[in-house]
Amino acid sequence: MAKKVPDLFLHMGGTHVHHLNYGIFLLSAVGGVLLFVPLQETGRKWVAFAYGFGMALTFDEFGMWLHLGGSYWQRASFDAVIVVLSLLGVIAFAPKLDRMRAHHWAVGGVTLAAVLTFYWMLFKSMKLAEARVGPRIHAIEESGPQ
Repeated sequence: MAKKVPDLFLHMGGTHVHHLNYGIFLLSAVGGVLLFVPLQETGRKWVAFAYGFGMALTFDEFGMWLHLGGSYWQRASFDAVIVVLSLLGVIAFAPKLDRMRAHHWAVGGVTLAAVLTFYWMLFKSMKLAEARVGPRIHAIEESGPQ
């Protein structure tokens, strides 16, 4: 936005193509491969990597799914990546439900309370930052290419 980095983005017919689109096409290709190609262990690992990469490209611009303009989408994209990574991390490392004990539930409850408190504080600080820095960021956005 501040024009300090060269423009390395793909523009087609005057339209900026966001990497959200690359992620969607990559996810579609992964779906096609999984449907039509029998894979060995190594192939499945590469497809899993491509799927994760496509998800990252897509969720990095999650805010654009909700709002197509303004600085809000940048913040929402960052938050979406953190939330998705947190959920995937919890799912990946959590014990199976039949092995959950009281201390697992207690730690999960404390963790959930801490995350909710963190996000409450984060959103309050973002409102303060938007009030102080927002006008300058909006001016930079409006002075960019149309």
